[in-house]
Amino acid sequence: MWIAKFIIKHDCILGNRCEKFKVVLQSVNFSTFKEKGKVVTSSMHYISGDPKNIQNFIKDLKKDKKVIKLESKGNIFLLLENAKEKAVAYHNPKIIFIKPVLIDEKGYETWEVGSWEKEEISKFIEKVEKNFPYFKLLKFNTINLDNVFFPKLLPNLTDKQKRAIELAIKNGYYENPRKTDLRKLAKTMGLSLATFNQHLRAAERKLIPDLLYSFK
Repeated sequence: MWIAKFIIKHDCILGNRCEKFKVVLQSVNFSTFKEKGKVVTSSMHYISGDPKNIQNFIKDLKKDKKVIKLESKGNIFLLLENAKEKAVAYHNPKIIFIKPVLIDEKGYETWEVGSWEKEEISKFIEKVEKNFPYFKLLKFNTINLDNVFFPKLLPNLTDKQKRAIELAIKNGYYENPRKTDLRKLAKTMGLSLATFNQHLRAAERKLIPDLLYSFK
């Protein structure tokens, strides 16, 4: 299978708000179709960040004229939108998403897509590069099935467990050498060291067994 990984940035109702409210999105596109001459997309998004920023993001997004329908619960929202100016408008059934699209706090989108046909990926890349102000191709090659990660639904984490693990990852707690420590993370979250550590370890206990099971 051929895969391509690239980064784009453009005027987008999601990317602009990620930058404005300092949140991060992991996005999965369900379908793209035409309705009354307009390109419409249906998608699901997992949002990470400060709880107040998340609330403001959703509240502001609901006001956008391109939004047809939006349903949200906790850190997840479903979106139906007019998407003529988005990269997904060039998507076709021969192209699959290898991983969710990641939209960072600066509005940059990281895409990883695949197809059995090299030509299909090439055409998709050409259209995206031609129509977006910022485009950077990170890789374009073939992969084996062993290198494809099969995603699983996340365990049922509490809001504080989610926030604790997000902060730890974002601030480099799991990097080697570590870029932060538990005391700093606890202060950022406004919790005592003991309470923060309790939430983080609980999240790890739920996540790690599922991750290891994926490699059995």
